[in-house]
Amino acid sequence: MALLSSSSLSFMAPEFYNVLHHQSSSLTLSRRFPLRPIITALHVCTPPHREFLSSLFVSETASEDELWAAACLRVRSFYDFDPNTFSVLDHKKYLAEREFEALKERIAGKRTGFGRVSCINATVPLSQLSSLSDDLCAACKFTDDGEDRVVVGTLDVNQCLRLPDEIRGKKPEGIGADFGRAYLSNVCVAKELQRNGLGYELVAKSKIVAQGWGISDLYVHVAVDNEPAKNLYMKSGFVHESDEPAWQARFLDRPRRLLLWIGLSSINDL
Repeated sequence: MALLSSSSLSFMAPEFYNVLHHQSSSLTLSRRFPLRPIITALHVCTPPHREFLSSLFVSETASEDELWAAACLRVRSFYDFDPNTFSVLDHKKYLAEREFEALKERIAGKRTGFGRVSCINATVPLSQLSSLSDDLCAACKFTDDGEDRVVVGTLDVNQCLRLPDEIRGKKPEGIGADFGRAYLSNVCVAKELQRNGLGYELVAKSKIVAQGWGISDLYVHVAVDNEPAKNLYMKSGFVHESDEPAWQARFLDRPRRLLLWIGLSSINDL
């Protein structure tokens, strides 16, 4: 899977970096370290046609069942596992539980330094993916109003002044900056469905949600060498604001990040 994050398509979300905060970011799309795909037995057939987008839903998480599926996709996307490792399934479950609980805490407003937080997911009917990847369907399935669906892309929108261990945005300035600034994190898309426009749809929805909160300045972090993720964000209207100091990247033992910005007050295509 690729992270679009501020990290792998590499996205990686800043949260997946410190494991409670899972470092993120790769198209992977957003934040910190791209969580790399878990190596499992995948049954990959012919890539799906873009028609599957007609049944694609991109929306804020509506249930804990869906939130759990999103947490599982992040673990599947941001971590690389040797399938022969002892108790690997237990370890995957442990990581998913940590992300699930951390997500619930952030969304409930219980994480210090964060205002509003929303998990946005891209989902498709299970029936359209059953022949593509047994692993993806089994790991990231949830039920919505009686229909089995699969989370195939996810990201977080975080209203805050800064994300832990990340470059801080400069806009807006002065009083009220903590209400007008937000960051994308933990952006990822299932590798089986990359290059189908899912990352773009997730980012577009995040801008709508953030603007609805009154956010004027939206940021995303991306690894300096993550060209797919940078291209995605630039296509979505983001521009370069600043670079992470080389010493900070060395200290955190990760690829150096760029901070990209978009002003939502000027968006008229939402």
